Formats: sequence, C-alpha cells, structure tokens
Amino acid sequence: MRRHSVSYNSSPLLASKTPAWRSKFVMGLIVFAFAGLAGRAAWVQVIDNDFYQRQGEVRFARTIELTANRGRILDRNGLIMASSVPAASIWAIPEDVEKNGAEDLAKLPQLAKLMDMPLDQLKKKLAEDKSFVWVKRQLDWDVGIQIKALGIKGVYQSREYKRQYPEGEAAAHIVGFTNVEDKGQEGMELAFEKDLAGKAGSRRVLKDRMGRVIEGVGEDVPPIDGRDIQLSIDSKIQFFAYQKLKDQVLAHKALGGTVVVMDAKTGELLALANYPSFNPSNRKRLTGEQLRNRAITDVFEPGSTIKPITVGIALESGKVRTNTPIDTSPGRINVTGSVISDTRNYGILTVEGVIQKSSNVGTTKISQLLTAQEMWETFSAVGFGQKPQIAFPGAASGRLRPYKTWRPVEQATMSYGYGLSASLLQMTRSFTVFSNGGKVIPATMLKLDKPPVGVPVFSERTADQVRHMLALATGPGGTGQRAQTVGYSVGGKSGTARKQIGKNYAAGKYRAWFTGMAPIDNPRLIVSVMLDEPNNGTYYGGAVAAPVFSTVVQQGLRLMGVAPDMAVQPQIVANPIEESL
Repeated sequence: MRRHSVSYNSSPLLASKTPAWRSKFVMGLIVFAFAGLAGRAAWVQVIDNDFYQRQGEVRFARTIELTANRGRILDRNGLIMASSVPAASIWAIPEDVEKNGAEDLAKLPQLAKLMDMPLDQLKKKLAEDKSFVWVKRQLDWDVGIQIKALGIKGVYQSREYKRQYPEGEAAAHIVGFTNVEDKGQEGMELAFEKDLAGKAGSRRVLKDRMGRVIEGVGEDVPPIDGRDIQLSIDSKIQFFAYQKLKDQVLAHKALGGTVVVMDAKTGELLALANYPSFNPSNRKRLTGEQLRNRAITDVFEPGSTIKPITVGIALESGKVRTNTPIDTSPGRINVTGSVISDTRNYGILTVEGVIQKSSNVGTTKISQLLTAQEMWETFSAVGFGQKPQIAFPGAASGRLRPYKTWRPVEQATMSYGYGLSASLLQMTRSFTVFSNGGKVIPATMLKLDKPPVGVPVFSERTADQVRHMLALATGPGGTGQRAQTVGYSVGGKSGTARKQIGKNYAAGKYRAWFTGMAPIDNPRLIVSVMLDEPNNGTYYGGAVAAPVFSTVVQQGLRLMGVAPDMAVQPQIVANPIEESL
C-alpha cells in the first residue's frame, strides 16, 4: 500500500504560522469557563445553598399535616354524645385518570356508585382541574377500602376524621355539629372549639409527582389531641324529654316546642330539647329555624309564669301576706285607660288564691302596692334582661326596660308577664330562687365538681311561701292540675301569652308555657315547657304544656334515683279550669 505524506510546505493553510496569542486566548477561555462553573457551583452549593434548597423543596417536599383527634363530648355519666371516627376522603389527579386505559375508565361507574354520586357529577368533578381535585370527603372508612380495591390510577384517598352523634336529633341543638374541615359550627362544638380541636402536628416529606411519599425530611411534630368535654346533660333524660315534647307538638299541631330540665340544687342543665330538630350527621336542606336552639336564643313574653316572682316581691317587702284578701271584682280593672281582665270574676281572693287562679286583676293590684324600682331590681336579680353566663353561643338577654320609663299600665302588665321578654332558659333559672331558699343560682351546661354559690334575692321564708302557692296552682281548683304526677308532689305556674307580630298582638296565636319543680318540699328538678302556636282546639299552658312537665318530671326523678314523696294518684279533673292570659 502506498502512503501519502502531508507536505506542510505545499499546503497554504498549514504553511501559515499561527499566532501564539490565539492558543493562549483559547486556553484562557477554557480556564475562565471552568472558573465560572466552579464559582457557580460554590454559589449554589455553599453561598446561596438555602435558596436552592427551598426551591427544591417547593417542587418535591411537602409538609403533611398530622391531624389531631378531636375531643369527645360526653354526658354527665360519661356516655358519648359526639366523637370522631376515621373517614376516607377521595381525591384525584384528573390528567392521570384521563390517561387510563379502557379497563380503568370502565370502573368509574362503580366509583360513582360507591360514593353515592351520579356518574355525570363525578365526570364534572374530574373536569374542574387537571392537577388536583377533591372528589368527595369524609366517606365511611369501609367505603374508602372498597374504592382503593378498584385500583383506578389517578384516584387516591386520605385519612381524615368525621364526627358521629349517637343521640341524633334528640340532642342536636346541644352538641351542634362540625363542618367538613372538622371545625365547630354550632352548639357545644362551636363553644368549645379550641378545647375540642387540639393542635395538629406536622411531618416534612419528599413526594414524587404521583403524591407518593419517598422519604421523611427532618423531625415529626406529633399532634396534640383535643380535650374531652363533659356536659351536665343526662342523655337518658334528654332523650325522654325530646320524645315527649315531639309527641305533644304533633298532637296539638304546634309550630314547635322546647323543654328545659334543670337540677334545682346546682343549676346544671340535665336536658334541653327542641322540636323540630335535625340530624347533625345529615344536614341537607336545613333552615336556620331548625338549627336555632330556641331555649337559649329565642325570647318571648312569659305571661303568667312570672306572677310568682311578682308575689314574692310583695311578700318580701311586707306589703302583703299569704292570706291578705285581694278584691278582683268584677273581673277587670282599669289602669290609666287600659282594661285588664280575668277569664271570669273570681271575687275576693287571698294572695295564695291569686296564684292558684292566675288572676291578672289580683296580680295587678298587688303590683300597685310596689314601686317600679322594686320590681325592676328583683326581675334583674333573677336574670331577666341579663345575658345568661352560660358557655353556649347566641344566648339571648331578653328585654327589661329601665324602670324609670315604666308607665303605670306597663308596670301592671309586667307584673303578669307582658311588656318584658325572656328565654325559656332564663325563666327556668329564675325559679331556682324558690328551690334554693331564696337564692338564685347560675345555669350551666358543664358538669360541676362542687355546688355553685347562690345570690340572695328573697328570704327563705318567702321562697317557702311561694313554693306552697305553686303547689296550690297544680292542685284542685288550680290552673295547672295536669302537671300532677304519680308519686311526686309538684308545684308550678302555667302561662299563656299572645304572640306579638310587629307592634301588635296577633289574633288567635299564642305561646303556652309551664314552669315548675318537684318534689315540692325539697325540689330536685325544675322543668320548663313551651309550645309555640298550639292549634288543635286549646292553647292554654295548663292544658298543653303542663302534661309534658308531668311526664318529664316523673321519669327524670326516677332516673335520678329520687324516692317518691307521695303515694296518691294525681288529682286531675276532666275539665280543668283554664287560666287567664
């Protein structure tokens, strides 16, 4: 083979001499480039390392919230009224779902069925966002397991918690409920949100684009579970009170009703029921009226249930005695041009008889012996016009105008429950002044470790005298005979108040009340009942509210283990005397 040699002399290009500076320049560029790369590496790796670490974490690192287990709500005996259980929340990466094969896409109808969601709605959800979408949250955990078993790529689930309410609609207005984020929205869930919620923990991890955890980064911050809250409520009394209230509301075709059951010695609320109610676990198509806890948030004119307090003021001041005669003839009285009437002419009544017959005329005449300031001070002392100091959202203060603005007719009407307003809770609490030797005690929805301190309003003698009158009002000839119960002595006062619509009273629309206590010599329970617009032929408190009081008191005292103090049957007549308005 012949070899060809290259002749540098014959090639003009090769024959030319290269300047020395060119090679040095190229070498300099190379050195400069390496120096720049080294500097850049030093900047990234050492000097500005934190910035780039953060940028990397933004893309791949995530902080996973470690959910704290929400505290339980318990009744006074430790029975669960609200608790958290594991739930599966389904989420998806829609762009990955779209890339699935026919086999996975064919499983979408099964997915929709398991979530109780129309297929069209599921497809609409998956079209909302290509990168991430919540499909449905807080499904039962076993449903989540079935969804996972489908193995649809791009569909994932997270472990969350949801609330369960074993007492259902019977205690819904007490416990309230949480939203999908497990935040309290109503009732005790809202009132004690900070205590129940606890504090979430956190965990830093690296994830791939599919959302799968690759490894942990740094130390975990463990969650702090929420604190349990123990209420004063007795679940058994609560359920019974709700059922009896519901039956009576339906029987009398009323708009609604409320029952409050209070421990007469401690002020602890043992039951607080409203009807209509709702299921706190299923709140679809609810109205604000259903959610409202009427016993605490709504105020009404209490009508005749306030008469014992007016009489108590007169007894305490020495203006009257229990046997002082009051002439109610001819069954009406004119006060500065306004006529106040009884249902009939009762003639001459003692002060005891005024309460027994529920005489508006008699109560008006007693109030005329008092000053407006005396009445206002005592009404205020027992809680009227004052916001209840109770751990519950939305508690209403009611209305009690300053006494200096009272006209004579207003002082008269306030003496028998018109012209001021109170909630059923306030009315119930006011009667503790008669069950605790003249001292009014605060109401509470939390179980107490020790008895509360009462505020003196009346003497013990006055409290005993009024309590005796309350017993007469439920006995023969009284307006609250249907409040009597088997085995226990009772006392109480019924009330029937016209409903005010705007500035006027509506024709034929009433609220029926009854507030009382038992056993009468040593009260253990105070129970208040209110029915809103009973519409089945009768509307008096003694006829429609007192029977609920009777059954709730009897069952409540038995559940509390209180021994009967009577061995007689209730003395209920066929046609009880109807009370005045």
